Amino acid sequence: MSYTAESISVLKGLEPVRHLPGMYTRTDHPLHIVQEAVDNAADEALGGYCKRIAVTLHGDGSITVQDDGRGIPVEIHPAEGVPTVEVVFTQLHAGGKFNKNDGSSAYRFSGGLHGVGVSVTNALSTRLEVEVTRDGGRHRIVFSGGKVIEPLARVGDTAKRVSGTKVRIWPDARFFDSPRLPLAELERLLRSKAVLLPGLEISLLVEGGETKTWHFSNGMQQYLAEQIDGELAGPIFTAEKYAPAGDENFPVGSGAAWSICWSADGNLARESYVNLIPTPAGGMHETGLRQAAFDAVRSFAEHRALLPKGVKLATEDVFSRLSFVLAARVLDPSFQGQIKERLNSRDAVALISRMLRDPLELWLNEHPDDAKKIAELAIKAAQTRNRAGQKVEKRKQSGVAILPGKLSDCQSEDLARNELFLVEGDSAGGSAKSGRDKETQAILPLRGKVLNTWEIDPGSLFANREVHDIAVALGIDPHLPDAGDAVLDNLRYGKLVIMTDADVDGSHIRVLLCALFYRHFPKLIEHGHLYFAQPPLYRLDVPAQGKKRPLRKLYALDDAERDALLDRLKMDGVKPEAVEISRFKGLGEMNPEQLWETTMSPDTRRLVRVRLPQESEAKPVMNMLMAKNESAGRRAWMEENGALVGAEI
Repeated sequence: MSYTAESISVLKGLEPVRHLPGMYTRTDHPLHIVQEAVDNAADEALGGYCKRIAVTLHGDGSITVQDDGRGIPVEIHPAEGVPTVEVVFTQLHAGGKFNKNDGSSAYRFSGGLHGVGVSVTNALSTRLEVEVTRDGGRHRIVFSGGKVIEPLARVGDTAKRVSGTKVRIWPDARFFDSPRLPLAELERLLRSKAVLLPGLEISLLVEGGETKTWHFSNGMQQYLAEQIDGELAGPIFTAEKYAPAGDENFPVGSGAAWSICWSADGNLARESYVNLIPTPAGGMHETGLRQAAFDAVRSFAEHRALLPKGVKLATEDVFSRLSFVLAARVLDPSFQGQIKERLNSRDAVALISRMLRDPLELWLNEHPDDAKKIAELAIKAAQTRNRAGQKVEKRKQSGVAILPGKLSDCQSEDLARNELFLVEGDSAGGSAKSGRDKETQAILPLRGKVLNTWEIDPGSLFANREVHDIAVALGIDPHLPDAGDAVLDNLRYGKLVIMTDADVDGSHIRVLLCALFYRHFPKLIEHGHLYFAQPPLYRLDVPAQGKKRPLRKLYALDDAERDALLDRLKMDGVKPEAVEISRFKGLGEMNPEQLWETTMSPDTRRLVRVRLPQESEAKPVMNMLMAKNESAGRRAWMEENGALVGAEI
């Protein structure tokens, strides 16, 4: 087969979207491409230019989204030479959302931050009609499959003060598992926009059915009050705080608005948003809220001497009965996936925590009676947790093996919170010991490669010092897959985290440890106790960008994440050559603060849980990889699959 210049295909315009739609949107149903049009209308409301949004589900399966905002510009685009509205719907990276440096921009904290937006909607529709009203005229343009089929034309006159955009979408059923919109999910989306934009009226009309309208004059507070049916421990606390001009830590305008309350019983209501986009999977902004609530309540309880002797509050104690609606504004947020269900921006933890803590602490001190009720709820949760932790059998003073001397144990005896890190090398072990949370995190350094235990008899396992120390630290004995769950009764840690260098040697150690636990401690994996840490491979030092953006340090797990960060920084105006990139040779190169922030902190780390596969599938593969007499099979497997692995130079 020849391999020439003609063999290389180039996808242009919106062709990549139609070729691989799953990279740009959800393909189970068309809701997300409709949401892009709704987000654009909501962004107009965020800027103060839109009062009403109307969504209509037509009988033919099409959807109309209409707003009374400013209307998309229709004049000829100076760079593209075609009407601006055509550019918006046919170019993947076009729109006012990229103008982040303009502090007055309506899109500074808009929802559509991936730069694809309604162009993806257009690409995945059999037909899309846009009608723009502005500057005394009505203009219409029609697309099909992402291409213009009716050029922009003025179709009527209107009063000068009338403006808005109407988009009618016919989703292309070929790109979706189901062509039907999930009505309940659409209603939640529209309701959320009304909640976050007080005074905005949003309606949903289903042709042949009823019209639903959402309008919240008091926004989040009114909405949260409607969601909770339990007895509140005090009133709902609603406030907002954003970084002012000249803030040395955060971009001007970034911050959050929130409504929070505690209840003694009943259901909990928890919803979060980033730049008007719902984040049902939470993320770093919720972590910041958790941290601020914990710090404020703990501070109040300690200063008022409310804590009983021996009771120490934990984050989950304060958070267990907390309901909230959180609307964060984050400049250039990083989401998990194109559908933006989870916020990954680590700087959002500090941003939300900083904005929320002081107002909450002040509010608690201004409402001491209510604050005492809130503190009592947290104390009650802590006492319940302590009693549950005491049910775990304590180590006896005699009759058991002595804990390894190199184990830096944690202070807590709460199995659910305790974590044991198996760390590659003494150097990394030293950093981990200095940077850890001594309350809940234990460190056991490993020297060199662990023994391949795949063919070792269980009775001979403890002849190896490393395996012996791991088993004694865990508090459990080797067992068979069909053993009862009682073999884990003396387990001392709820999480066992393998933390090795992000290189070939580190991967080899992970494989050897996986073989140990899969072969001799399978119940650990079956019950979800085994994890891999994911330390970064690169650090990016980003220079300061005036007063709005101080010097930043970003971390990337691999080459792909490094390149994605560089692309995002380039779009943000940072020259690639100005970014200093350093590669970590191993965990030992990180100081304790870096290791904690990137790999060990529960708020910012990324762990991968190891799951137990089907024995019929996994055992032959593990035997081929680990058994001594399978060298021929390993060689054949490597020759067949070696091209799938990128070699390190």
